[in-house]
Amino acid sequence: MITVYGIKSCGSVKKAFQFFNENGLEFTFVDFKTTPVNSQKITQWIEKNDLTLLLNTKGTTYRNLGIKSLDLDGAQKVQWMAKENLLIKRPVIEYNSNVIVGFNLSQYEGIFLS
Repeated sequence: MITVYGIKSCGSVKKAFQFFNENGLEFTFVDFKTTPVNSQKITQWIEKNDLTLLLNTKGTTYRNLGIKSLDLDGAQKVQWMAKENLLIKRPVIEYNSNVIVGFNLSQYEGIFLS
């Protein structure tokens, strides 16, 4: 089962939707705006990926909240991401026991079409 986490208006999420639809792959979508993820879920993702990959340091939310100047440790970054899900890089995809962050066509082809 493929579960996609993100927001509908995100360009990378839209690309993931298009990839799955074009390749006939069924997926479930979890919208951060209507179903926020908690720190426990984020910690599970970090166990399979690096925190620096999951934290969206290039987004507007990160800049507007001034997160960079706070000099946070890993646990504090997780707390912020749980409080402000838009700090999470999108999409986050759970597939089998993997967690895939962001959209990368060649990566998706290797994971989902092989």
